[in-house]
Amino acid sequence: MAWSQDEERMLAQIEQHLVDDDPRLVARLESFNERVRRSEEKAQAKEQRVRRPRPRRSTVIILISWLLIATLVATLLIMVLRHEAAAALALAAAF
Repeated sequence: MAWSQDEERMLAQIEQHLVDDDPRLVARLESFNERVRRSEEKAQAKEQRVRRPRPRRSTVIILISWLLIATLVATLLIMVLRHEAAAALALAAAF
């Protein structure tokens, strides 16, 4: 919810009175705000580096299953083709 103009004016006046009355407090607050800002930037940078979506366990299991099925199918095709080639050679040799 936005502040009204009167509230913003009053806050600006309070801020100006604090700056005039206690410059050491202003320096401390600015230093604190700077440290908080740097800390937040570091946390965001770390979060961006760390956030790498890992595949779910089910995805990995499905992928491995598909690879095994593909290997099995390829092996069976090779065996069938070799058997047919051997049978064809046997027939050719018989005639």
